[in-house]
Amino acid sequence: MEILSRDTIDNKYKWNLNDIYKNWEEWDKDLEILKSLIKDIPIFENIITDNVKNFIKLLELEEKIGRLIDKLYLYPYMLRDLDSKDITSSEKMQKIEHIYSEYSVISSWIGPKILTIPKETMDKWIEENEELHNHKFNLDEIYRLKKHVLSEDKEKLLSYFSQYMGAVNEVYDELSISDIKWNKITLSSGEEVQVTNAMYSKILDENKVQEDRKKAFEALYNSYFINRNTYSAIYRGQIQRDVAEMKAKNYSSTLERALEPNNIPVDVYLNLIASAKENSKPLKRYINLRKKYLNIDEYHYYDNQVKIVDYKKEFNYEEAKDIVLKSVLPLGEEYQKNLETAISEGWLDVFETPNKRSGAYSLNIYDIHPYMLLNFNGTLDSVFTLAHELGHTLHSMYSTKFQPYQTHDYTIFVAEVASTFNEKLLLDYMLKNSSDKNERIALIEEAIGNIVGTYYMQSLFANYEYEAYKLIENGEPITADTLDNIMDKLFKDFFGEDLVVDELQKIVWARIPHFFNSPYYVYQYATSFSASSKLYDKITNINYSLNERKTSLENYLTLLKSGGNDFPINQLKLAGVNLLEKENFEAVSKEMDNLLDLLEKELEN
Repeated sequence: MEILSRDTIDNKYKWNLNDIYKNWEEWDKDLEILKSLIKDIPIFENIITDNVKNFIKLLELEEKIGRLIDKLYLYPYMLRDLDSKDITSSEKMQKIEHIYSEYSVISSWIGPKILTIPKETMDKWIEENEELHNHKFNLDEIYRLKKHVLSEDKEKLLSYFSQYMGAVNEVYDELSISDIKWNKITLSSGEEVQVTNAMYSKILDENKVQEDRKKAFEALYNSYFINRNTYSAIYRGQIQRDVAEMKAKNYSSTLERALEPNNIPVDVYLNLIASAKENSKPLKRYINLRKKYLNIDEYHYYDNQVKIVDYKKEFNYEEAKDIVLKSVLPLGEEYQKNLETAISEGWLDVFETPNKRSGAYSLNIYDIHPYMLLNFNGTLDSVFTLAHELGHTLHSMYSTKFQPYQTHDYTIFVAEVASTFNEKLLLDYMLKNSSDKNERIALIEEAIGNIVGTYYMQSLFANYEYEAYKLIENGEPITADTLDNIMDKLFKDFFGEDLVVDELQKIVWARIPHFFNSPYYVYQYATSFSASSKLYDKITNINYSLNERKTSLENYLTLLKSGGNDFPINQLKLAGVNLLEKENFEAVSKEMDNLLDLLEKELEN
């Protein structure tokens, strides 16, 4: 698919950021308001411990500041994602980051000061003052995490470094987006293409010629390999930063530091990676099956996306929207109507354009609405990506509607439940409405591919992060070779000897933005996938009674409405899934085995 120039794309397929700010002048005015509000923070430093009215005023001021920062930061952030070479947006981002850093310093006393108020006093204040009811969960959290809050002077000292803590991540983004050089290849058809991330995905998804897939793989990975030592230096610096903060904040490990704020037991993480590795037999079975039906002598990871059957249907975006909209009907007409709002003009930025950020995401601005970034390329995979991101968006819409600002922001741990649930709905709808054998095979493969990508691969990546961080925690060195070797071993552990691990494949760690921007994030794709599988079964399986399914649906929608009003483990329990039980992870491998049986049946008929 041709990379379009931004000015040739109809506005209905582009973000309308005027909903946030119409121009930079409006942004500048809000920036001045923010500066003024921040100046009022020190007024409260010595007047909140024995005066609940002053304490309430401080929390109200913090909320105003938080809501303004959301808009002021995300406006240039999103503009820069549309064009990484937009100098104005970069400059504005630096401005708001600097001011946020100053705010972190000025407000660093708040946590330690709150902790000087006896818990019994705080409980009484919350009970007697309606203005504090919405703050109860967050205030209780401050006391729960007391041992990780330093004294006022130490917190202030750390806050001086907050702006610079993200520098390594910014370097990664510049290297991987602004400065990356994409290579061109000539396909066996004679067509010359530039292998960007989106084009690479399209070639791997559709091209039946293994040599073409190999060329695309080498072209893309060489764009990263040329800077492999720089990437490893960036990653090493990031881990060293996180380990330093772990020690400063009295955590026993970086993993504990990542999980403890949401009260997630470390065992959930460790059980996941252990279970995925122990139950990787279906993954190895899948590789053997694909190797057989693709009729190839050697199976490489770049062979993992191409369809077994000749299925090259290209979906236009309008068609994809209609399919996804119809697929969510099992969640009720209200959900479907909300999704229709979400795919209206101005909420999505649909197509790949020069210097646009790769991949896809959904983000929410509480006072505006959610926005979705896509790089839609017409493949079946891009239809599923649309459904996935709309899951996030509907989750945000429900949490914004039913939660106050203080508890609207749901945790990453539950974030992927709604997105993967939508993918299951889409698969079910398309299978039921397809009589084309090749399409059915492609859809079953899509479902299996989702398990491979969302459960097994994210568990593998989670294992990689765990191993890499342990090295620095234990005082061991990290180089590009070290990271390559971790990946090499894990690919062999998960996929077995039938997968040929190319030298370039080992550097996959360099092209996973989550490793650099959101450490210990990816495991939650796998836990969420496990949870959504269980919830989907409870809602759609006809072996359950109508009342049981109806109750399960109500519980699921309650989960989406709950935002961040409780610990994510508790939220999932209330919805009907206990992720402390290892059987939830083992169930995914059984689901994959069942799909493989179905796939073999279709292929043999």
